[in-house]
Amino acid sequence: MRLTAFTDYCLRALIFVALKGDEPATIDEIAEHHRINRNHLVKVVFRLGQLGYLHTSRGKGGGIRLADHPAKLSLGKLVRQTERDFALVECFQEHDCQCVIEPACVLKGALRTALAAFLEVLDKYTLADLVRPSRNLARLLAVPAA
Repeated sequence: MRLTAFTDYCLRALIFVALKGDEPATIDEIAEHHRINRNHLVKVVFRLGQLGYLHTSRGKGGGIRLADHPAKLSLGKLVRQTERDFALVECFQEHDCQCVIEPACVLKGALRTALAAFLEVLDKYTLADLVRPSRNLARLLAVPAA
């Protein structure tokens, strides 16, 4: 399984904003420090705002801040909300399965169990867990640690 770049960028943006603490971040800062295309990041930040992970404000004193404490932001929930397709194999799709062994296949159940386990592990982690080594992360991203 592979997460999309969109989900990856969501995680990276949240890490950066969390490292900034109470100081607002900007899209340009996140793009520069993570070396992410600014246009992609605009979509990411917009979606994170829609989902309630970020507060965004324009103008003087504006910027991007976390909507909640990092310990309350579940990675499993975020991945479920940002990934569009968990169809690991063709038979996971609702339509157009051409696999001839699908009605008797055990692999489908094994992969469903594996996917559930993957998400269950992510459910045990929060954004706070990702920014715990904040001094090292802040140094790598050139952000003063909060």
